[in-house]
Amino acid sequence: PLPLVESGGGSVQSGGSLRLSCVASGCTFSSCRMAWFRQAPGKEREGIVVITASAGTLWADSVKGRFTISRDNDKTLYLQMNSLKVDDTAMYYCAADPRNTWWSTLRPEEYVYWGQGTQVTVST
Repeated sequence: PLPLVESGGGSVQSGGSLRLSCVASGCTFSSCRMAWFRQAPGKEREGIVVITASAGTLWADSVKGRFTISRDNDKTLYLQMNSLKVDDTAMYYCAADPRNTWWSTLRPEEYVYWGQGTQVTVST
Protein backbone atom coordinates (compact mmCIF):
# COMPACT_ATOMS: atom_id res chain seq x y z
CA PRO A 1 0.00 0.00 0.00
CA LEU A 2 1.04 3.52 -0.73
CA PRO A 3 1.94 5.41 2.45
CA LEU A 4 0.02 8.61 2.93
CA VAL A 5 0.80 10.49 6.10
CA GLU A 6 -1.36 13.36 7.25
CA SER A 7 -0.46 15.91 9.89
CA GLY A 8 -1.54 19.31 11.11
CA GLY A 9 -4.79 18.54 12.82
CA GLY A 10 -5.67 19.95 16.20
CA SER A 11 -8.15 21.95 18.19
CA VAL A 12 -9.14 25.47 17.23
CA GLN A 13 -11.90 27.90 18.02
CA SER A 14 -14.59 28.74 15.55
CA GLY A 15 -13.30 31.21 12.99
CA GLY A 16 -9.75 29.97 13.31
CA SER A 17 -7.47 28.31 10.80
CA LEU A 18 -5.48 25.12 10.42
CA ARG A 19 -3.27 23.73 7.69
CA LEU A 20 -3.18 20.02 7.05
CA SER A 21 -0.34 18.30 5.24
CA CYS A 22 -0.21 15.01 3.39
CA VAL A 23 3.03 13.40 2.33
CA ALA A 24 2.62 10.78 -0.36
CA SER A 25 5.48 8.33 -0.73
CA GLY A 26 5.59 6.70 -4.11
CA CYS A 27 2.83 8.74 -5.67
CA THR A 28 3.71 11.94 -7.45
CA PHE A 29 1.16 14.56 -8.34
CA SER A 30 1.61 13.75 -12.01
CA SER A 31 0.86 10.07 -11.46
CA CYS A 32 -2.07 10.23 -9.04
CA ARG A 33 -5.18 12.17 -8.36
CA MET A 34 -5.31 13.15 -4.72
CA ALA A 35 -8.09 14.24 -2.46
CA TRP A 36 -9.05 15.26 1.03
CA PHE A 37 -11.98 13.64 2.80
CA ARG A 38 -13.43 13.98 6.25
CA GLN A 39 -15.64 11.90 8.46
CA ALA A 40 -17.49 13.05 11.53
CA PRO A 41 -18.78 10.53 14.10
CA GLY A 42 -21.95 8.89 12.88
CA LYS A 43 -21.68 10.42 9.42
CA GLU A 44 -20.54 9.17 6.05
CA ARG A 45 -17.14 10.02 4.70
CA GLU A 46 -17.38 13.29 2.79
CA GLY A 47 -15.16 14.38 -0.06
CA ILE A 48 -13.83 17.90 0.39
CA VAL A 49 -11.61 18.45 -2.62
CA VAL A 50 -9.90 16.48 -5.34
CA ILE A 51 -6.91 17.66 -7.34
CA THR A 52 -6.18 15.81 -10.55
CA ALA A 53 -2.81 15.17 -12.13
CA SER A 54 -3.37 18.22 -14.32
CA ALA A 55 -4.18 20.32 -11.24
CA GLY A 56 -7.87 20.51 -11.87
CA THR A 57 -9.91 20.76 -8.69
CA LEU A 58 -13.42 19.99 -7.56
CA TRP A 59 -14.66 21.31 -4.24
CA ALA A 60 -17.49 20.37 -1.96
CA ASP A 61 -19.95 23.20 -1.49
CA SER A 62 -19.62 22.93 2.28
CA VAL A 63 -16.04 24.23 2.24
CA LYS A 64 -15.85 26.21 -0.98
CA GLY A 65 -14.41 29.66 -0.39
CA ARG A 66 -13.03 28.77 3.03
CA PHE A 67 -10.54 26.02 2.23
CA THR A 68 -7.74 26.02 -0.31
CA ILE A 69 -5.47 23.30 -1.62
CA SER A 70 -1.85 23.56 -2.61
CA ARG A 71 1.16 21.40 -3.11
CA ASP A 72 4.90 21.79 -3.09
CA ASN A 73 7.76 19.66 -4.41
CA ASP A 74 6.07 16.62 -5.84
CA LYS A 75 4.84 14.80 -2.77
CA THR A 76 3.35 17.16 -0.18
CA LEU A 77 -0.26 18.23 -0.41
CA TYR A 78 -1.74 20.91 1.82
CA LEU A 79 -5.25 21.80 2.87
CA GLN A 80 -5.52 25.33 4.25
CA MET A 81 -8.68 25.64 6.29
CA ASN A 82 -9.89 29.12 7.20
CA SER A 83 -13.04 30.40 8.90
CA LEU A 84 -13.48 27.05 10.56
CA LYS A 85 -16.88 26.13 11.89
CA VAL A 86 -17.99 23.65 14.52
CA ASP A 87 -19.45 21.57 11.69
CA ASP A 88 -15.94 21.14 10.28
CA THR A 89 -15.06 18.93 13.25
CA ALA A 90 -14.07 15.54 11.85
CA MET A 91 -11.26 13.16 11.11
CA TYR A 92 -9.58 14.36 7.94
CA TYR A 93 -8.06 11.91 5.49
CA CYS A 94 -5.79 12.22 2.52
CA ALA A 95 -6.46 9.82 -0.35
CA ALA A 96 -4.79 9.00 -3.64
CA ASP A 97 -5.41 6.87 -6.69
CA PRO A 98 -3.17 6.23 -9.71
CA ARG A 99 -6.05 5.33 -12.01
CA ASN A 100 -7.84 7.82 -14.25
CA THR A 101 -5.76 10.68 -12.93
CA TRP A 102 -7.87 13.15 -14.92
CA TRP A 103 -11.04 12.26 -13.02
CA SER A 104 -12.44 14.81 -10.58
CA THR A 105 -14.36 12.57 -8.25
CA LEU A 106 -15.20 12.96 -4.58
CA ARG A 107 -16.50 9.45 -4.21
CA PRO A 108 -14.45 7.69 -1.53
CA GLU A 109 -14.84 4.30 -3.21
CA GLU A 110 -12.81 5.63 -6.13
CA TYR A 111 -9.65 5.97 -4.03
CA VAL A 112 -7.47 3.01 -3.21
CA TYR A 113 -4.91 4.61 -0.93
CA TRP A 114 -5.72 6.28 2.35
CA GLY A 115 -3.83 7.88 5.17
CA GLN A 116 -4.50 7.23 8.83
CA GLY A 117 -6.28 10.53 9.33
CA THR A 118 -5.75 13.60 11.47
CA GLN A 119 -8.35 14.95 13.86
CA VAL A 120 -9.70 18.47 13.54
CA THR A 121 -11.84 19.79 16.37
CA VAL A 122 -13.51 23.18 16.19
CA SER A 123 -15.12 24.59 19.30
CA THR A 124 -17.28 27.63 19.95
